[in-house]
Amino acid sequence: MSLRLTGVEHLHANGQRALAGIDLRIEAGERVAIIGPSGAGKTTLLRVLATALKPSHGEIELLGSQPWRLGGRARQQLRARIGLIHQAPPLPPRQRVVNAVLAGRLGQWPLWKSLASLLYPLDIDGARDALRSLDLGDKLFQRCDQLSGGQLQRVGIARALYQQPQLLLADEPVSAMDPVLAGHTLDLLTREADSRGLTLLASLHAVDLALAHFPRIVGIRDGRIAFDKPAASVSPDDLQQLYANEQLSVDAPAPVEPLHVVQIPRC
Repeated sequence: MSLRLTGVEHLHANGQRALAGIDLRIEAGERVAIIGPSGAGKTTLLRVLATALKPSHGEIELLGSQPWRLGGRARQQLRARIGLIHQAPPLPPRQRVVNAVLAGRLGQWPLWKSLASLLYPLDIDGARDALRSLDLGDKLFQRCDQLSGGQLQRVGIARALYQQPQLLLADEPVSAMDPVLAGHTLDLLTREADSRGLTLLASLHAVDLALAHFPRIVGIRDGRIAFDKPAASVSPDDLQQLYANEQLSVDAPAPVEPLHVVQIPRC
């Protein structure tokens, strides 16, 4: 088993409930997409799984450990086994792409190696290979502020893959890409997860992409799981109820009429 949540709830600092009674079990090597309207709790769920947020209630087990029963050092070691792909990767603007990718292993390297790599990248070939798979091999020594939004997202994906985690969490990883590039990138991400035996959990706004690339779909609304089904079993009624009052065009899984998603300019 890769992860299990039992009765997990989370309250924001202002008292607003973001997650309510989440029960979820994902086996090692599964690929799962989380879908739902804006504000449903998708990002909060991923941050709880990344141990960036402590749940207000309930139990969580990740990779055989209960993170909030571990000491600080042991929890940090657990985090090194979990990769997190952000919708907007937190990359310093003046940082070179090669350093951004190599930062994926900072949690695994000793301090001296991490500091040395900031001065002179210690695994240029490894960073180049990770970037090349995402068609960014020629951007190795560019600064992050010279890249488009979609290119930055792909750098974030390259960093997470370079980390070689056991659990990979992706929060809207292709939102800044055009539809063709988004599909290509998700295809690569799911293939890499499959070939490495990674557990992959990704939140997506575009339902068509979720249904096309993930065998299991979890729908979330108002901080609760609305359904948890194989992609082939997700019905138009499931989607209509999930996105009720969201002004979205939801169609049948096969063929699927893509939801209209506002895109950041093409990278």
